[in-house]
Order: sequence, then C-alpha cells, then structure tokens
Amino acid sequence: MSVSFRFFSFYFLTITQATRMDLIFLILSVLFVLLIIFAIISTIYHQYVLRRNLKNIPQVGRFPFGVAFEILKLADYERVQWFEQHMLHFKDGIFVLWIGLKPIIMLYKPEFFKIILSSTVNIDKDIPYSMMKSWLGKGLLTSSGKQWNHDRKLIEPTFHFNMLNKFAVVISEKAEILTKCLEKKIARNPGKAINIFPFANNVALDVICETAMDVNIHAQEIETEYTATIHRSSKLIVERFFQPWLWSDWLYDLMPSGRKYNLGINTIHTFSKEVIRKRKIARQSENGSVKSENEDDEFDIGKRKRKVFVDMLLDQNEKDETPLTDDELREQIDTFMFAGHDTTAVAITWTLFLLGNNLEHQEKVHEELEDVFKDSKTPASVKELLQLKYLDRVIKETLRIFPSVPLISRQLKENVKIGDYMLPKDTIVVLGISLMHRNPEVWSDPKKFDPDRFLPDNLKYRNPYAYVPFSAGPRNCIGQRFALLEEKAILTAILRKWRVKSVKTMDTVQYGFTVIYLPCEEIFIHFTPKE
Repeated sequence: MSVSFRFFSFYFLTITQATRMDLIFLILSVLFVLLIIFAIISTIYHQYVLRRNLKNIPQVGRFPFGVAFEILKLADYERVQWFEQHMLHFKDGIFVLWIGLKPIIMLYKPEFFKIILSSTVNIDKDIPYSMMKSWLGKGLLTSSGKQWNHDRKLIEPTFHFNMLNKFAVVISEKAEILTKCLEKKIARNPGKAINIFPFANNVALDVICETAMDVNIHAQEIETEYTATIHRSSKLIVERFFQPWLWSDWLYDLMPSGRKYNLGINTIHTFSKEVIRKRKIARQSENGSVKSENEDDEFDIGKRKRKVFVDMLLDQNEKDETPLTDDELREQIDTFMFAGHDTTAVAITWTLFLLGNNLEHQEKVHEELEDVFKDSKTPASVKELLQLKYLDRVIKETLRIFPSVPLISRQLKENVKIGDYMLPKDTIVVLGISLMHRNPEVWSDPKKFDPDRFLPDNLKYRNPYAYVPFSAGPRNCIGQRFALLEEKAILTAILRKWRVKSVKTMDTVQYGFTVIYLPCEEIFIHFTPKE
C-alpha cells in the first residue's frame, strides 16, 4: 500500500512539474512572440512617422532595402557618377537617400550648409567617423559635446601662425628629399611617366611625423613597419566603409580584415605612446633634451631639440585645469597623424594632375615662381610662399574640384528647418562638399579649371558657404593653415625644377570619394626639367 502510494505520489509530482515546466515554457514563448510583435509594430510605426516627416523631401530608394544593393554593386568611380547624377536631377540641393531603413539626408546647397555648419548644437559626427574610434579614440575628429569643446580650446593655440613658421623648416627639408627621390626615379626611367601619388603620400607622412612627434621615419627612403601599418590601416578603413555588414564592431573584429586592422592599430598606438613617454622624459631633464634610451632606436625619437606639436600640446596640457591623460594625448596625436596625412597627399596629387592638364595655367605658375625666386636655389621661405598668389588660387581651385574630404556627416540633436523642409531630430545629414563644389546651380561650368574664380572681385558676391574644403563653423579643420602651407611648399619645390604633363584627362581619370577623394588608379605624370 505504502509502495503504491509513493509511486502514485511520485508520478503525480512528476506530471505536475512537467506541466509547470510546459506552462513556464509556454509563457516565455508567448512573451518572446509578443516582444517580436511589439518590436515589429514599433519599427513599422517609427518608419511611418519618419517617412511622414520626410515625405516633402525628394526620395531615393524603395522600402525595405533602399539603395543599399544598388550602390554596393557600383565601382568607386561609378558611385561618384551616381551621386552627381542625382545632384543634377534634384536641383533644390537636397534629397533623402535610404540605405535599408535608415534615411541619410544629402545636402549640397550653400544656404543649407550654413544652417548645419554654423550650429553649435548639431556638431555630433556619424558614419564613417564611428569606424575610426578604435584608432583615434575620442580625438578631435571623433569626439563631441563638452569633451570636444574642451579639447578644441586646448589644441587651438598650437596652430597659431607663428608656430607654423617653425614647421616650415621641416616641410622644406622633406620637400628637398622629395625632389631628390623624383630625380632618381626619372633618371632610372627616362621619358616615362611617374605615378605621383605614392611620392605625395610618403612626403606627407614624413612631414606629419616630424612636425607632430619629432620622429624621422624616412618614409620617402625606406618603408618601415610603422609606415606600412599606417598605409594598410587607412586602406582597411576605406574598404570597410563600403561593406555595411561590417559596420558592427563586434562582427568586424571577428573577420580576418578586422583582426588585421586591430593588429595594426596596436602597432600605431604603441608607437605613439612611446613618443609621449620619451618626450615627457626629455621635458623633465635640465637641458630639455635626453638621448634615446635605446641606441638602436629606429626613428631617433626624442633626440632633437626642435619644438613640435606634441611639445606644444604638453605645454597647453600642463596649464589646463582638467589635463588630458596619456591615452587622451595619444588619441590627439593619432588624430593629427591620420587627418594630416592622406588629405594633404591627395591635394598635392590632384593639383599636379590639374596643372598637367591645364598648361596655360601652369605657365602662369612658372612665371610667378621665376618672379619670386629668380635664380635662387635655396628652399622657399614662408615670406616667399606668401607672395605666390597665383599658386594659392590654383590650390584653392583644385580643392574646389577635388576637396580632400568630399563628404562630412552630422547627427542632428534637434529638429532643423532649412528652406521649405523640416529635418527631424536624430537623422543623419551628409554635407556633400564635392557635390556642392560641382553643382552648376552654385558654380558656372563647375568642371572647368579656373583659378581666377578666387580673384578678390569674383569672391565679393559669392556665398561664403559655397566653398568649404576645410568645412566651416565651429568644427572647421583646425589644421587648414598648416595643410595649405605644406601643400604650397611641396608644390613649389617640385615646380621650381620641372614642368608637368598629365597622361590622363579629367574625362578619363577615375576617382572615388570615401573618407578622402582618392584616385582609383595610378596618376601618371611626365616630368620635364625646366632648363
């Protein structure tokens, strides 16, 4: 009797527990389904509200995928043409580009640029800057809010014009090395055109390393692990930009390209940290200079007495009430290494390319150089560079046609009214600098190379936001004067020795805009000695 009772009790208990488990599973399943339904309804409602708010703006891309697949299958140059065709089609200077369920508002009209760029509220950046945070951390390019305001005020004095004069010596030294490298290349390949972009890339890297960190990496003479890593990491960012499925950091980190990228970033960070450590040791010494602890130091870190960006940053940091940590200092240095390298290289490349296609304008540059330098063989001084007004206009016109940074983005923190349109809070706005610079509603015959567009008389009636190669407003490029000085000095060094002739024309050369306005092919140029 007791055995039977225990059996039935156990059986009943088992059935009860199983029923309870089934009930719990059923409840959890119902809750899961309800959550999915709620998420779907919420997404549909959000999309309804979003699309209703944007309905008055011209749209590109159908629900639910937008133009994601259409753009992805295009080559870089085809993508540029795609955007330019839509710019010409939508003449009001605005359209909404749907990528999946995400709207991106494209702007390319000076009046619209003014509203966004002059704002002190809408200063937060979005894609592709978020992809750079593992490299640049919260440096000036990627930070926002109070931190950005603090860091901008901290760093701004280091770019005072008097400081730039000191950098001119370094730029001249690197420009002289560039001309020697070109001479060797020309001698080895007489009569053949030379791909100028690698030369421009290496001289720009040499300049930024020495002016930012006082490190001579000899990028123009040898390829070290550091220079190779910089080049490779920049390329990986560009590749990732056009693969939206890799925009998620955790997924990208699992991919071979992500692992390779993170390995490179560790190398770059280690190098920058070592620079800061040795500069701090040097500053603590009585004479302000300490020999490298490692006699085999590959880059002569900390051996010079010249004051560079990292020194001025440390000077400002010591006076600040909330000084930056070593990691934050490293992020600022890495930011200037990134922002001051490729951008300058493409500007030099495109200027030579356009001069090589517009020989009448190039002749005016040579006449100006002869007037200023005459028979002198010494490197250009800052005073002499300031006299090169026509070359200055040539560079400006190049940056109109090929702005080094073709697109910049903002995530709106509040609703913004521009013209007849209301842009809702939290949407991404992309300011198409390259589109506006080529917009026939803004510039007559926009693809024509004409440096006289920048004569004072022609600037009087032009909207100041019609030309923004260095952005504008509170988040304008802090290093623009440095960049223009560097470009001018390097171009002067080249053009004092050679006349240039491009192999390709504007109609046949291919380029693409990602983080920078990058050539999609080698930019071949013939160099002919002036003598």
